Amino acid sequence: DMESEKELMNNAKTPVTSRLSRVSDLMTEIMEIQAEDPKFHVLFIPGNPGVVPFYKDFLESLYEFLDGNASITAIGQISQTTKDWEPGRLFSLQEQIDHKVGFIRQDMEGVKVPIILVAHSIGSYISLDILRKFSEKVVYCIGLYPFLTLNKQSTKQSLIGKLAASSVLSATASFLIASLRLLPVWAARRLVSNSLGASWSDTAVQATCTHLRQYHTMRNVLYMAMTEFRELAAEPDWDFMRENQSRLAFLFGIDDHWGPLQLFEEISKQAPGTSLSIEREGHTHAFCCTVAGSVWVAQHVATLIKNRFTHLQ
Repeated sequence: DMESEKELMNNAKTPVTSRLSRVSDLMTEIMEIQAEDPKFHVLFIPGNPGVVPFYKDFLESLYEFLDGNASITAIGQISQTTKDWEPGRLFSLQEQIDHKVGFIRQDMEGVKVPIILVAHSIGSYISLDILRKFSEKVVYCIGLYPFLTLNKQSTKQSLIGKLAASSVLSATASFLIASLRLLPVWAARRLVSNSLGASWSDTAVQATCTHLRQYHTMRNVLYMAMTEFRELAAEPDWDFMRENQSRLAFLFGIDDHWGPLQLFEEISKQAPGTSLSIEREGHTHAFCCTVAGSVWVAQHVATLIKNRFTHLQ
């Protein structure tokens, strides 16, 4: 409700901390909040763009709604960073999955509490693969506005697919976006606010200006998208989802071409024990770009976790 949203944003929230870490020898952006006595550990997997600063408001709100009972770690996609740490390299969806698996093996081996995966968009697809590989460690997996298979009805997806599939078009689009770096920061912020993000939060505008105005970031966003379109042409692994339905939850949006309601219907048929919800508040696939979207989705995720693990309340 609106009152609890206002109250939450007015409270002094525990801030996320950011750091760079080498994961499988690749520089990786990590955001985290450490709880004093965590009952479990939330690992957040972003979508694409996989720029974790976009999710700052969401992560801080989630920590508050979980009453400090969870440590939270968010791991960015490779080479979607402010600095080009891997010059000239492009990373596929499979390489991004392997990177997250490497992070759990390297950084989360010592985590003694259960791990809950929370993921956005293509991150939901990645998290299913993580669940497959770490079924002992991971107890629950929540996919937000999930992108799990291609939506043949979507003209937007078709256009993005064509752009991403052409290295010439991808390079041109990335160069045009990167040319915005010639603008001073204040001018770039104004441009983003007036065009993309009239309703966007300061957090989202800032992340756009620092990360998306980079040629290497946009090239990697589009290259990853191209490999997503190849991989997700196949049907989801319904057998695996059926076997794990008690550990899966998905939140869908009303008008989301990445996670359309026909996917909601298909999951409810194929894996009926999955926890499925539809967000009807008017937030979008890019929920993390507004304060209201970040807070609403964080509250939804916290409620799912508390209902599933009642001993944590």
